[in-house]
Amino acid sequence: MALFDVPGWTVPTEPTPAQAGSKKRKRRQHSPDDIQSAQANLDKLVRMLGHVPPDSDSRPLKKKKKKPRAEVSQGTLESRKVEVPTPVVFTPKDGTARSKNSKSSSTEKLDPPGPSSELPLPVQEKPGLTPLQKHMKQNLGGAHFRLINEKLYKSHSAEAIEMMKKDPKVFRDVSDILYHDGFRHQVQSWPSNPVSHYIDEFSRHPPKTVIADLGCGDAALAKALHPKNLNVLSFDLLSDGTFVVEADICSRLPLPGSEPLSVERTEGEGQIVDVVVCALSLMSTNWPGCIREAWRILRPGGELRIAEVVSRFTAAEDFVSLVRDVGFKLKKKDDRNTHFTLFQFKKVARATILDQEWSALLSRGGVLKPCEYKRR
Repeated sequence: MALFDVPGWTVPTEPTPAQAGSKKRKRRQHSPDDIQSAQANLDKLVRMLGHVPPDSDSRPLKKKKKKPRAEVSQGTLESRKVEVPTPVVFTPKDGTARSKNSKSSSTEKLDPPGPSSELPLPVQEKPGLTPLQKHMKQNLGGAHFRLINEKLYKSHSAEAIEMMKKDPKVFRDVSDILYHDGFRHQVQSWPSNPVSHYIDEFSRHPPKTVIADLGCGDAALAKALHPKNLNVLSFDLLSDGTFVVEADICSRLPLPGSEPLSVERTEGEGQIVDVVVCALSLMSTNWPGCIREAWRILRPGGELRIAEVVSRFTAAEDFVSLVRDVGFKLKKKDDRNTHFTLFQFKKVARATILDQEWSALLSRGGVLKPCEYKRR
């Protein structure tokens, strides 16, 4: 039989013996394994083109178990058009988008959750920071916090006011960003937070109770108790324009109240405050002035609540003695916590305090040691 019926155009349907010895690649029948391999390569190409999220190709595809299939003829394969499957993206409960045709969602092993059925959400970090930069930023913030804290412990309250007046913007930024954030970061490692303790306890007080929070920080007490119909007056070196009133808590508070003017024992007049709170806020070298101001603004029989770090006490009895000499009686002491001690005092009548007597009281302020931090 001739090679070509019409030269250059017609090809015979069956291979000739000459063609059987040719080195050219022959078309062969496609087995089911070949079809699966082609499909895997096609899926890989689709992922490379960006139609599937990058994490879906992080694991190699595994071969599926062979299933009996009908034999596919060569002509049927050649005439069939291969369509690129459009990946269906769904969002599982953990919020991670995955492709439906990706096996990562079924093959990845999840660690068993802890005691809670809900996994904790990751902390939001500023984009663009490497893990090392994030760690260095946290260490830097902690160092700044310790520096500011130690400065406040070792200086007179008037000095802190003067620093603020020289450059209020810088002092405000440093205090807001580093000091209060640093304080929150510090107390997170404690078994409990004294502010949280007071929030829980004061929530059971009668409505309209007036509470003065001296050295309030970010006014967490006011933010938690105002919705419960309790009146919280918050004071600190800096005002936030909403909850916090700027004041020197160791010198003079913008609240009514008076002290005795003679040797006659009284509890003063004009007060409106039922409870005064000093939660880790007796920081300046003249901190006894804060106790004296608490006595002046408290109603007769009012309560003074103090929470202070355990390591600051040279002797807790000496601290109680100083507060008693300002005009208070100890009602309760709670030292069960390993990090801080809670005191509950009641205001009592007293005579006027002469200047000489007050100087002697101030000189006993060393019963509370300043917090000093190790240099790293």
